[in-house]
Amino acid sequence: MEQNVISNKKIIIESIPGASYHDGGRIKFGPDNYLYIATGDAGNEELAQDVNSLAGKILRVDENGNIPSDNPFSNAVYSYGHRNIQGIAWDSDGHLWATEHGRSGLQSGLDELNIIDKGKNYGWPEIQGGEKMEGMETPIIHSGSDETWAPAGAVFYEGSFYFTGLRGESLYKYNIQRKTIENFLIGKFGRLRTITYKDDFFYIATSNTDGRGTIRDGDDAIIKIPVSLRSN
Repeated sequence: MEQNVISNKKIIIESIPGASYHDGGRIKFGPDNYLYIATGDAGNEELAQDVNSLAGKILRVDENGNIPSDNPFSNAVYSYGHRNIQGIAWDSDGHLWATEHGRSGLQSGLDELNIIDKGKNYGWPEIQGGEKMEGMETPIIHSGSDETWAPAGAVFYEGSFYFTGLRGESLYKYNIQRKTIENFLIGKFGRLRTITYKDDFFYIATSNTDGRGTIRDGDDAIIKIPVSLRSN
């Protein structure tokens, strides 16, 4: 058998719209053992509000792609109204959290951190940042119009939600109880994409060779830092 070739491939879900940007792409199994899949709006923002489209959504299926009987729209869609989710994680109470990219281009900023509830509408493109509209969810916190996190991977650890920043080139920590946010590793490793942890260490993948970063010696890399990190 040829090495380094995926065999026994099986498609469990298809027809997810894609584009050069805004593709989401984060997948994780949740505490309920279902697979959660974050998708972007694929550059067509109207699709985010269409519950019959798989773009701009969080999808939920079982390991074989079957639709759970309690999904809210009798399809794979779990939540909608998303622009470009790149991080999902569950807290100690089983609540699903997600990081989401806000507007881009000349008007950047308004990146979001949301708690995701089944069947809820998270507003894109009808509302952004702290705006409110009936039937739509406002984020727990957002970056404001003058700062861009470009948030990516996420984990929950000891009462806080940690997420990486691409444009922000930082590791962010949101303390759920105190409702405060702080950042670490500012600019030290460049663009940060994915994060996980094991045995009191965070493992973080850089993303400087993706065409948007400044390439450094050794890029890209996986860095290992203690969870007891400080801002220095």
